[in-house]
Amino acid sequence: MPDFDANEDLTRLPDAGPGGLPDLADARLVILRYLDVVLVVLAAPVAIALGASPLGYLIAAGAWVLQRVLQQLDRRWIAGRGADARFGLNLVDGFGRIWLLAAAIVLAAVIGGRGAGLTAALVIFCVYSIAFAMRVVEGRPGGPRP
Repeated sequence: MPDFDANEDLTRLPDAGPGGLPDLADARLVILRYLDVVLVVLAAPVAIALGASPLGYLIAAGAWVLQRVLQQLDRRWIAGRGADARFGLNLVDGFGRIWLLAAAIVLAAVIGGRGAGLTAALVIFCVYSIAFAMRVVEGRPGGPRP
């Protein structure tokens, strides 16, 4: 008599471990991958309570989240292109997102004054530093070269 698996035809959640439950290690990796976004959202009430401009913080946080969304969309789009085009597209993508953040700082300063511009600049500096440190710790996207 062949072995019988009662769970064979059951649909499991994506990235689910045995029994159909999501793997906690995967959830931790997702949180670590987006730690910068989590921190920029969690730090908002504290920064505003300490006197940061709410408008500057909102503009900077919104620009940061927008550039992270664009980063994910662009990575998927660029991955489908040829190897010869990837370098140029990655370069344009990186500079485009930096210009988006710079425009957010200028916009905050123009709309809300110097305090809002300073808040936006400090928020973007801090969250960019966190994202940079995460990339350094993470290492190369494809792993180390042989």
